[in-house]
This record gives sequence, C-alpha cells and structure tokens, in this order.
Amino acid sequence: MRKEIKWSTYRKVPILMVDEEVQLNDSSVIISSIKTHLISKDKSVSEIIRCYPELKSKNDSGKEVVEYMNKYWLMLSEADTLLMYPEKGMQKEEMKWRQWADDWLVHLISPNVYRTTGEALASFDYIVREGKFGSFEGFFAKYVGAAAMFIISKRLKNRHNLQDDVRQDLYKAVNDWIAAIGKQRKFMGGDRPNLADLSVYGVLRVMEGLQAFDDMMKNTKVKHWYKRMQRATQNHEGRQ
Repeated sequence: MRKEIKWSTYRKVPILMVDEEVQLNDSSVIISSIKTHLISKDKSVSEIIRCYPELKSKNDSGKEVVEYMNKYWLMLSEADTLLMYPEKGMQKEEMKWRQWADDWLVHLISPNVYRTTGEALASFDYIVREGKFGSFEGFFAKYVGAAAMFIISKRLKNRHNLQDDVRQDLYKAVNDWIAAIGKQRKFMGGDRPNLADLSVYGVLRVMEGLQAFDDMMKNTKVKHWYKRMQRATQNHEGRQ
C-alpha cells in the first residue's frame, strides 16, 4: 500500500533496500544490479548502482518521468562478459527482449486483467485476498479499485493502440516470444534461463490465478516454457 513506501521519494514498486542503506528502484535496474553483484562479488551494490544513473524528464503531458541509463546492461569485466555470453549475439538478444518486456508486454497486462467489470472485480478480489487489507480497506479497494482500473484499462488500451479484443494482442505477444526462443532451446538463454526469460516470466506471472492467465495458457504456445520457468525459479537456477 502507498503508506508502506511513504518514506521513499520514488513512488513505484518494486523497491529493493540493501543493508538498509542502498535503495534500488525499477525492476530492470534491480535485476541487472543483482546479477552483476552475483558475478562480480568484489563490487559492492553501492558501486554497481552508480552505473545506472537516474534521469528525470517531462513527458508530453508535462508529467515528470524517471528513467535509468544502462539498465539492461550488466557491469562486467570483458572476461566475465565472455563467460556470461559465450556466443555472438547472446547479449544483444537478451537486452532486446528485456526491453520488449518493459516497453510492450507489461502494457498488455492491465487491459487484459481488467478487461471487463467481472474480470476487474475478480482481479481485485484476488489482490485483497492476498494483500494486507483490513475489512473496510478490502471492501473499498475491491469495488472502488475495480471500477477505477476498469476505466483506466480502457485508456491504456487506446494509448497503446490495442485491438478491441485485447486478448489477441496478448496472445500474439506471447507467441512472438516463444517463436523467438525457437524449438531448439528450452529457454532464451539455452538450457538455463537468462535475464530475458526472467523478465518475461515476471510480467506473465502477475496474471496467475486470473482469467487472463488461464486464457493465455489455453490459447498460446507458452505453457511448456512457463512450466519450465516455474521449476527453474523454484530451484534458484539464476544463482548458478
């Protein structure tokens, strides 16, 4: 809830605090920072985060927006980069699809999970059930939140030029991702997930338990990759 991050000038989630001192914002910056730290253990997180400077600007409507430079790059030595990306093109492919997840895939979630009033209510029922809500807060969040997000989802649909049936955009995006992996690889990273796999999985996992997720699993080719990613994250394969 908003009051849980009132101490932060950065008003979005996720936020990661390291040793109660270093604050990491933006999911892609967090992923790149942690992976860099896991590989280059001699670099502290405070050193690493300086490689992702914050840039503030104003969008077309005059609202201030924050972006982070280099957020899809790992800050590695040449030797570590070669170990991480032994084949030509691996690094560029990973960065391309991480950015795709941020710039396109994530924007398909709200229009799909709040597509109808029924789906909006079901989504907030799930949020309230899994979140830290009291009875009054839960009631308010479910009904007012569902109504608000149903309206917002329609605006997002127009902003991102989605089809009338937003499911079709979701299905196409997911199938494009699976086609990019191809039939010869288990993951974009080969036998093990890379950071692009993690980014796409993180976006799609948001819909678990909702109708949009069930429809996606039924009407696209993502199921087998998704199940492999579930096992990979449970086994902490990213630490290897």
